[in-house]
Amino acid sequence: MDTEERLAVFLDYENLALGAREHLGGMQFDFKPIADALAVRGRVVVRRAYADWSYFDEDRRALTRHQVELIEMPQRMGASRKNAADIKMVVDAIEMAFEREYITTFVMCTGDSDFSPLVHKLRELDKRVIGVGVENSTSRLLPPACDEFLFYDRLEGVDVPDESEAPAPKRSGRGGAKAPARSTGRGRGKAAAPAETPAEASAEPPAPAEEAAPAASGTTATKGRRRKAAEPAPATTKVPEPEVEPEIDVDHDDAASAGEEPTMEVKVAQTLADLESSASGAVTASMLKRTLVRKDPTFSESDYGFRTFGEFLRFLADRDFVVLSDGRAAGDPEVALPAQPDTAHAFDLLRAVVAADGGTSPLSGLKNELRKRRPDFSEKALGYRGFLQFAKAAAAADAVGMAWDDTAEDYLVTVG
Repeated sequence: MDTEERLAVFLDYENLALGAREHLGGMQFDFKPIADALAVRGRVVVRRAYADWSYFDEDRRALTRHQVELIEMPQRMGASRKNAADIKMVVDAIEMAFEREYITTFVMCTGDSDFSPLVHKLRELDKRVIGVGVENSTSRLLPPACDEFLFYDRLEGVDVPDESEAPAPKRSGRGGAKAPARSTGRGRGKAAAPAETPAEASAEPPAPAEEAAPAASGTTATKGRRRKAAEPAPATTKVPEPEVEPEIDVDHDDAASAGEEPTMEVKVAQTLADLESSASGAVTASMLKRTLVRKDPTFSESDYGFRTFGEFLRFLADRDFVVLSDGRAAGDPEVALPAQPDTAHAFDLLRAVVAADGGTSPLSGLKNELRKRRPDFSEKALGYRGFLQFAKAAAAADAVGMAWDDTAEDYLVTVG
């Protein structure tokens, strides 16, 4: 019997995009961390986003790449259309709950407490409900109504800027396009934004950061079996000249900082860590393989020089990247990550990587170097919002030195 969860995802896009802009230092909302988090929870069969897309012209391209169906709800017809997208989203969710019984889980991506009655009704219909929202623009009433609630800021792959270094919100690529005057938290969130002034109400939504062209995925050289090698990292993006303290795009998470795709070991480690935190039992090889394919339908271990997925897992186990043990079914072993290091060990790892690089390393790309030694490294698992914050904590603990360099236009991390 197939017990796989089937998910339908509904995005109140205006709430998420404006919430990220106002409460996450002007950063651009990215659907990929949500997609990765949901991949470990089941098979996503529906993805819909609701908004007046004339306000989010550039965002449409990024969502389309993630196979999200865009539902257009124009808002320029007067105040009577203000909640049209919300109402349409509710109607579609209820209709789907009755007409598509195979959908077991509804994912409501919003921080708006007005959706609480919908959440209650879906649960009455024996549907599991997962909520997703920006923490500081999410009403306190919504998370308790859901079976599970994920704060967007805490997802792996979301690197929230430090408040002192957050870049100013970017303006829309559409000339003269104004953002709709709508509060992201309806004024009832635990950290709701103050009432908007007319000037604030007409503020334009941020334009999405240009997505880096993905480089070919690669892994560490081993026994001549590797077939994919990472392309050279592009030049570091230039940032404005600092006046008091540098204003830097602090998205140093995963491959974004070096412009290259994570290695296969890193993808496996991240996926396994998510499965261990969300699954109720042990993670098996078949479960891990199925989740990797959900994240990347083109995934095949043969592309990396292995005949079977089990052979690839044994290769990782031989190098202490994963731990294998006998599972309930023959040929389907249980997979786990090695014991996580504490913060002090993570600082030591950072110091060792910088020392091996000659004693000085730019912050951009440094996280990838750490993951070459420990693919399951995650600063979020250690309690840090982003890699920049982790590096600053290491500097404060005297594990490394850290200073801004105008020539490199990046932070330089050093060891004494």
